[in-house]
Amino acid sequence: MTFLSKIFIKMSAHPVGRDEFGNRYYESRRQRANGRPRRYVVYKGAVEASKVPSDWHGWLHYTEMTPPPEAGHKKQSWQKQHLPNLTGTIHAYRPKGHALKGGKRAAATGDYEPWSPN
Repeated sequence: MTFLSKIFIKMSAHPVGRDEFGNRYYESRRQRANGRPRRYVVYKGAVEASKVPSDWHGWLHYTEMTPPPEAGHKKQSWQKQHLPNLTGTIHAYRPKGHALKGGKRAAATGDYEPWSPN
């Protein structure tokens, strides 16, 4: 995000909240033509849309009209902690034998038969 974008948001919008990752959320003071105010997120660190947790995603996309509670919505026991998209980072998943993981692929088993038309 550019410095001018951050200044514009601070001047034209009021703060609504902050998530557990340090991202800050704002809502414009004026309504747009469709009757809804514009909503913004100022990311902490690199700008990456997948860093927005689901609690705030619903608010940003007008699924919820009120921001989530300070502590977030109640999580179910089966829900995992939110993680941003790790593709392209050193934390990305690499299967066994991946070249960047330093491994060697297992030899082919020979059970593959290519299809051939009759």
